[in-house]
Amino acid sequence: MAMALRQAQIALSAGEFPVGCVIADHENVLVSGYRQKSAGDHPNELDHAEIIALRRLMETCISERRGDLSIYVTMEPCLMCFGAILLAGIQKIVYAYEDIMGGGTRCPLADLPSLYADAGVRVVPHLLRSESLALFKAFFNTPDNTYWKNSPLALYTLSQK
Repeated sequence: MAMALRQAQIALSAGEFPVGCVIADHENVLVSGYRQKSAGDHPNELDHAEIIALRRLMETCISERRGDLSIYVTMEPCLMCFGAILLAGIQKIVYAYEDIMGGGTRCPLADLPSLYADAGVRVVPHLLRSESLALFKAFFNTPDNTYWKNSPLALYTLSQK
């Protein structure tokens, strides 16, 4: 998770929403990514840290090992990312900070179609939560960062101790 936090810091330094992600096996980080194109007047809702890391993983042709991989993210994956992680066959999701507006990991898998329900994913929340929270507070306290400004997520984040 420390490496995912470093990716999130890169995003924050660039004025982007501070989400960082790494995908690792039991010994090595294989790929990483951070949120891109969230800044400006027309944010792109596709370039999430998880999607960028998953694309990089697919480019490395590690498909036969995906069940042995874990994904570490500084914020709980949204529905889009959660679905992509399940389809990629990654079986362990570790995240730092909860996404109260759109976190996907709380979806009841048993209620989803078999393509997703049979994924057998394990979710581990709140690893290094306070470190991730500090990045999100820094983001929402910066006047130039307008992404999700005054949203329930921003208000919740800024109210956290």
